[in-house]
Amino acid sequence: MLAVQETPRSQRAGRREWLGLAVLMLPVLLISVDNTVLSFAIPSLSRALAPSGTELLWIVDIYALVLAGLLVPMGALGDRLGRRKLLLIGSAGFGLVSAAAAFVPSAEALIGARALLGLFGAMLMPATLSLIRNIFTVPSQRRIAIAVWAAGFSGGAALGPIVGGLLLEHFWWGSVFLLSVPVLIPLLVFGPLLVPESRDPNPGPVDVWSLLLVMAAMFPVVYGIKEIAASGVGVPSLAPIAVGLVFGILFVRRQLRRTHPMLDVRLFRNPTFSGSISANLLSVFSLVGFIFFLSQHLQLVLEKSPQEAGLIMLPGLVITIIAGLAVVRVVRRVRPGYVVAGGLLLNAVGYTIVLATGAEDSIAGLMIAFMVLGLGVGAAETISNDLILSSVPPTKAGAASAISETAYEVGSVLGTAVLGSILTAGYRNGVSLPDGLSSADAAAASETLGGAVEAAQRLPEGPAIQLLESARAAFDSGVGVTSLIGIILMLASAVGALLVLRRATVEH
Repeated sequence: MLAVQETPRSQRAGRREWLGLAVLMLPVLLISVDNTVLSFAIPSLSRALAPSGTELLWIVDIYALVLAGLLVPMGALGDRLGRRKLLLIGSAGFGLVSAAAAFVPSAEALIGARALLGLFGAMLMPATLSLIRNIFTVPSQRRIAIAVWAAGFSGGAALGPIVGGLLLEHFWWGSVFLLSVPVLIPLLVFGPLLVPESRDPNPGPVDVWSLLLVMAAMFPVVYGIKEIAASGVGVPSLAPIAVGLVFGILFVRRQLRRTHPMLDVRLFRNPTFSGSISANLLSVFSLVGFIFFLSQHLQLVLEKSPQEAGLIMLPGLVITIIAGLAVVRVVRRVRPGYVVAGGLLLNAVGYTIVLATGAEDSIAGLMIAFMVLGLGVGAAETISNDLILSSVPPTKAGAASAISETAYEVGSVLGTAVLGSILTAGYRNGVSLPDGLSSADAAAASETLGGAVEAAQRLPEGPAIQLLESARAAFDSGVGVTSLIGIILMLASAVGALLVLRRATVEH
C-alpha cells in the first residue's frame, strides 16, 4: 500500500499486537453479525410481535441506518476523546441495550431499541480500522491485519444466520440480541490491556450541522424506497427521496466549504477511491439482500428448522472467510481491478443460480448459490478495502477509513431496503387470501410470508393449505424478480469496476 512506507521507526508487530487484533475483531464480528442475524429471527419475531410489512423492514433497517449516519461523526469524536475510550463506551452501551431489546413487548419498541443499538454501534466501528493502522506500522503486516478485518465483516454477515439458527432452535427470538453480551465482555476486560489508546493531537471541531444533514439525507431516501414497496411510485414515495437528495447536496456543499470537513468528499475525485468504495458498498448490498430472502425461504417455504437453515448456509460462510484471506496472495499476480470485477461477477452468478433453481426448491442450488456469492463478496471486499486505503495520502487515511466503514453500512441498509422492498411488493401483489380470515389475520397475511404462516394455523385445513400455497408462490415470485435485479446490478457493477480500477495497483 502507498499510505505508509517501511522505515527504521516501523516496528514489526509481536504477540501483544496480534492479540490486540483479536480483541478488535470482536466488535467487527458483532456489528456485522447484528446486521444479518435478525433476518433469521423474522419468522419467530413475526409470530410474537405481529409487525406490519413496513414495520418489519424498519426493524431490520433502522439499526444499520443510524449506524451508517453516525459513523463519520463518531469517528471525529473518537479523534477528540480517544478511539479506545469511545470503543469501550460503545461496547458497554451496546451490551446493555441488547439485553433490553431481547425482552421488548412490541414492534415499535424493538424499532426504538434497534435505533439505540445503531447509536452505540457507531461508537464501536470507526475505532477498529484506525487502531489497526496505529498498531501495525509495517505495511506487509498491516495488509494481513486489514484482510482479517475485511474477512470479519463479510464472514460475520454470513455468520449471523448460522448463529441465529442455532439460537432459535432452542430459544425465543430475543436470544439473538443476548448474543452480544458474552462477545463484548472480553472486549471490555482485555481492551484496556491489549489495545493502545490513540487520538488525533489536532482534531477538527465536531460539526453538529453536518451530522444533522447526514441524517436528514439518509432517512427520507430509505423511507421513500419503503413507500415505493408499500404503495408504488407516486408523490408519497418520491417526495421523501427528493428531500433526502436536497439535504445530501447541502451536506456535500458544506463539506467542500469547511477547512476541517466531517467527511472529505474531495476524496471521491480519485477514481480508484470512488470505484473501490462503490465495489465495497455493492458487495455488502448483494450479500445482505441475498440473506434477507434466503433465510425466509429456507424456513417458511422449505420448512427447515432455524438450525437446519443455518447449517445449509455454513459452507458459504467458510468460503467467504477463506476468500477474504486467500485473495491477498492472488493480487500479487493479478491486477486488483480484475479481482474486484471478478468478485462482483461471481455475485451475479450467485443470483443467477437462484433464478434458475428457485422454482425447483433445490436446497443444493441455494447452497451453491450462497457459496458462489460468498466467494465473490470475500474477494471483492478485501481488495477494494485495500485499494481504498492505498489510493489516498497518509494524512487522509483516517477519512478514507471512515468512508469505507460507512459504505459497509449503507450497503447493508440498501440491501434490505431495496431488495427487501421489492420482495415485499412482489409478495403483496401475488398473494391470494381465502375466505374466513379475520381482519387482523388478513392484514398480517397480506403483508409478510411469516404473517401468512401464522394466520394459516387458525384456519381449517383446506383454506390453510390454499393460503400457504398462495403465499409461498407469491414469495418465490418476488424472489425471482429480486434475483433478476441483483443480476443486472452486479453485472453493471463488475463492468464499472473493470473500467475504473483496471490500472489500480497495490504495493507488494
